[in-house]
Amino acid sequence: MPEAVVLLNTDIGTEEEVLNTLGSIDGVVEAYIVYGVYDIVAKVQASTTEALKEIISSKIRKIPKVRSTLTMIVVEGKKFVK
Repeated sequence: MPEAVVLLNTDIGTEEEVLNTLGSIDGVVEAYIVYGVYDIVAKVQASTTEALKEIISSKIRKIPKVRSTLTMIVVEGKKFVK
């Protein structure tokens, strides 16, 4: 299943609003408000690469108050259970 990690910068003070909007988008499976260079980190999954592109380009990047994004497409991964 194609997945990506998307780092978002938001307008100051709108992190919670953007986080709530992300929660309503199909394909966004996790999202966190963070401190540092970016304001929010989101994990996105889709059935195809084309669907993943559509979620990021047409939904996430068009959320009002999102200033910029950086997308990292996952090429390989492993889950650790402890």
